[in-house]
Parts: sequence; structure tokens; C-alpha cells
Amino acid sequence: MDFDVELLQKMINTVVADAVDKAIERHAFKNTLPPVLTKEQLMDLLDIKVTKTTELLNREDFPVTRELGRPRVLTHLLLLWIEDHTDWVRENVGEKSRLKKGVA
Repeated sequence: MDFDVELLQKMINTVVADAVDKAIERHAFKNTLPPVLTKEQLMDLLDIKVTKTTELLNREDFPVTRELGRPRVLTHLLLLWIEDHTDWVRENVGEKSRLKKGVA
């Protein structure tokens, strides 16, 4: 079997460059968010109304803290929670498997 090593290297470089670009975009997005979200900021970020927000804040598995007086959501935990609760992840990775911590 013959293959063009140069063409293969170009394809690999393209895929790696795309992956790096996407990782940089995700990182930049995360850095524009405050470290802790209020209820109103959570509603704006997720584009949801009061009822759904209240429902989320009362879920046992939702990353909310009430130690600061009113309910607050730690942004990095929210992004991990969203990743863990995405249908695609459950269907393709499985319930018991987890993506690497810190990658959102």
C-alpha cells in the first residue's frame, strides 16, 4: 500500500490546527464570564426564564451554592455540569465515564 506522507502530514496539521483554534475559542469564552453567577446572570447566559432557573437551582445535582447569601453558581462547575448533562455525552460516552475535569 502506497500513500503520500506529505499529504498525510498536511491533513494531520490541518486537524491539529482546527482543534487548537477551537480550544482557544472555548478558553476565551470561559475567561469572559464572571467566576460566580447570580440568578439573573445565569438566566441571561442560558437564555432561560425564572421558572426554569428556579428548577435548576433546586436540583440536587446542580452546582449551586447558597453560602454567599443568595443562590450563586460557580461558572467553572456550571460548564462541567452542562458538559456532563449533554445528551450526546450520555449517549456516546456513557453514564459512568466522565470527560477530563477542567475541559468544558
